[in-house]
Amino acid sequence: MQFRLLRPRELAQRLRQTARRKPLAVEEYLDTHVEEWGALAEADPFDAADILEQLGPEAAADLLHELDAGAAGNILDEMRAELAAEILDRFGDERTTAVMVEMDPDMAADLLGKLQPDDRTAILARLDREISAQISSLLFHAHDSAGGLMTTDVAALPGGITTGEAIERLRQIHDEIEDLSYVYVTDDDQHLIGVVSFRDLVFARPGVGLDETMVQDPVSVRPEADREEVIELAQRYNLFGIPVVDTQERLIGMVSHEAVIEAVQAEASEDFATAVGAGAEETVFTQVRHSVLTRLPWLVLNLGLAVIVALVIERQTGVIEQFGVVLVALMPVVASLGGNAGAQSLAVVIRGLALEDVPPNRVASVLRKQVSIGAINSLPIGALAALVGATIGSGLEFGMVMGVAVIANMTIASFAGAGIPLLLRRIGLDPALASNIFLTLLTDVVGFGGFLLVATLLLS
Repeated sequence: MQFRLLRPRELAQRLRQTARRKPLAVEEYLDTHVEEWGALAEADPFDAADILEQLGPEAAADLLHELDAGAAGNILDEMRAELAAEILDRFGDERTTAVMVEMDPDMAADLLGKLQPDDRTAILARLDREISAQISSLLFHAHDSAGGLMTTDVAALPGGITTGEAIERLRQIHDEIEDLSYVYVTDDDQHLIGVVSFRDLVFARPGVGLDETMVQDPVSVRPEADREEVIELAQRYNLFGIPVVDTQERLIGMVSHEAVIEAVQAEASEDFATAVGAGAEETVFTQVRHSVLTRLPWLVLNLGLAVIVALVIERQTGVIEQFGVVLVALMPVVASLGGNAGAQSLAVVIRGLALEDVPPNRVASVLRKQVSIGAINSLPIGALAALVGATIGSGLEFGMVMGVAVIANMTIASFAGAGIPLLLRRIGLDPALASNIFLTLLTDVVGFGGFLLVATLLLS
């Protein structure tokens, strides 16, 4: 590979693209071009982190050893916590301590949260007492809470100063704090009393008091607040950051805009995993034992529900014996169409629930709308299915069976897809909780059983 004439940013982008296809080639190149790797890491830690994530923990650890602790810490800040933890396991004690000191406290807490408790305790014991206490305070909070999402690096200024003085103080601390979207105002006891955007601060007259420029009593959350609440507040008030306060309203951190976006992505992926019976917190890095124990109960439930479908089919052996292969060939088509129609309604309703677009007084209208959509779509699909049935079965009666069964199954499935998550919410459960499993049961029962019932009525 020839990259020597590229600037660091261009080199990073080219290597990132190549690493996804030829990781060993990129690893070899970086091993033999240490100076270029150092310049790349300094210029763009994000791209450097993306490259290392493609190479594997052993190679990544070796390349990070070529950098000083500050550059290595900046790169680990940008990596997924699970991968960063695997890399940290390959560092010696001295190197681990040096790198952890350079990392952002919230990122360091995320990383340590992926380690075994004994390893985590040992690392914290080697850190400076102040840094260790700061990281430990973040580890105390659940990862999906405001406290788990927040950073303690907050731009906070005392009330009673002028905007000119405020800007001068921000100049002094801007190297320590990355996010200056909002500047929070506190009293002498660190109670949150206001917030001012950096933009408003810059355009305010220097002699105007900060108390006059700020917005009083800003929206805030407690550290134990669920990330769903954080997301909802950020969306409702169009905020780029949300301050976190303790029980005495003292400012202890903030959830940045970047953390809110990550929370939205995590919440969406969690809902998707939960809907199909996987663990809400399971990732590709989760230990095998934990994943097995999380998935196994739902698979057992799925087996039990499948038995119900089998019993429904077994009750209709008479018509199967009479018309044999044709019915066996057409049955899965009916169930599949119902499953797809139901999944569409399920996805729309779960998304609406996540965005809080379905208050209790709208449940009936949501159900009516989804059933209407399913019924309308079922008509042309049912007509096409009838044509397929008549062709495969060599008779109009088979077409009638297919048409009626498809229309019925798609309509019922649309109702079920909308109704299952709404019912789960009504009884106090997560709307996404294995919704897809229950939907599959219903569409299979109606698809197979309903198809055979219609066949019994029209063909016998």
